Amino acid sequence: MAAERRPSPISRLPRVSLLAAALALAAGAAQAQSLQELYDAARVYDATYLAARATADSAQYRYGQAQALARPSVGLGVGATRNEVDLPAISNGQGGTVNSGWQGNTVTNAGLSAKYAVFNRPNAGSIEQARLGVDVARSDLETAEQDLIVRVAQAYFDVLAAKDTLSTSSANKAAIAEQLASAKRNFEVGTATITDTREAQARYDLATAQELAADNDLRVKRVTLDQLVGRVGVEPRPLAVPVALPPVAPSTVEPWVSQAEGAHPAIRKAQLGLDIAKIEIDRAQGARWPTVDLNASLGVQRQTGEGVSYTGNTKQGSLGVSVNLPVYTGGQITNRIKETMSLEEKSRNDLNFARRSVEEGTKRAFFGVQSLQAQVKAYEAAESSTKLALEATQLGYKVGVRVNLDVLNAQTQLYTTQRDLAKARYDVLVNSLKLRQASGQLRPEDVTAINALLAP
Repeated sequence: MAAERRPSPISRLPRVSLLAAALALAAGAAQAQSLQELYDAARVYDATYLAARATADSAQYRYGQAQALARPSVGLGVGATRNEVDLPAISNGQGGTVNSGWQGNTVTNAGLSAKYAVFNRPNAGSIEQARLGVDVARSDLETAEQDLIVRVAQAYFDVLAAKDTLSTSSANKAAIAEQLASAKRNFEVGTATITDTREAQARYDLATAQELAADNDLRVKRVTLDQLVGRVGVEPRPLAVPVALPPVAPSTVEPWVSQAEGAHPAIRKAQLGLDIAKIEIDRAQGARWPTVDLNASLGVQRQTGEGVSYTGNTKQGSLGVSVNLPVYTGGQITNRIKETMSLEEKSRNDLNFARRSVEEGTKRAFFGVQSLQAQVKAYEAAESSTKLALEATQLGYKVGVRVNLDVLNAQTQLYTTQRDLAKARYDVLVNSLKLRQASGQLRPEDVTAINALLAP
């Protein structure tokens, strides 16, 4: 009775589904955006990156402010004062009075004043700290740029992975629908049992739920990518076929770790923090030193009115040197020095932590990429095996030695393997970027390299 089963059309479905997917892909390729294009869009839209760039710009101006401490300052002052005096009445000896009533005069001052710090050790430290602050801001900007590259690439390939998941779910559902229809026809003509129909129906219901979940996941991933690049309806380009993933070079972890020691912005920032802390100690100790300032002024005073001895302009000028030496500050300087020494120790520990964290992160990322590359090779072998298994199961179903559930299982296994293979390939590319980020070597040129792997 089993030998009389009708041949299932399922053997035609994978090729039809893949052909339809290829046609749809070719139709949308002209409108698709590359990874490079979307990264360039994110650079002028992403708020986190733009904030880091603005902070780096502000550090330059902060350094300019600090440099003013080593330059003279000149000010212009203008003022006017009106003096009024109510004089008492004084008898003149003849029955009259003199010098009674209000009398006043006006004093007008105008002048230039200048000050120049001849010797001020804390000021010199402030200038050097501001200069190092520019390098700190650049390190933060480099970190933000690397983070942006990874976020754009992650969102880009997340959309591609979600599209692949939806495509395989739809193809699986369509194939199960055909198998369900075949099982129903065979049951009606008495060549199959109700069990085949119920198994196919259960698989179809499950496939429907998986398709709905995959569709929703794709919508969410699209929203994430759109928000990141500031566009609507972004359509990323897929990987070019055949897929050729670049190998990891160097192929051992030690060179990656050693490169991270000198290139990672987090280590560089921590080292700068330690340098700034040392300068802060010097500034605190410099508070015990005297400060020497050169002061100069040049002005004109004019007096007019009643009761002044001289009416006209009086020129004034001065030039002097002032020396200030702190004698007793109530322990303020001593405790400030101790505080900065403790903060230097903190900065030293921060540097050690940054080095250890970067080393650990680099090793994790390297071994993760190695594992993913091995998974890709395993999935490629599994894809070939599952295709052969599906063909053999379909042939067994035709001759009656396999049942409907066997075909469904083999078919689902193939789609699952293809989905996992595509996801593993995307993960290799994203984690390769994360490896370069972990070692501090990630650059915009790496986006261009991955962009070359995409379909034109």
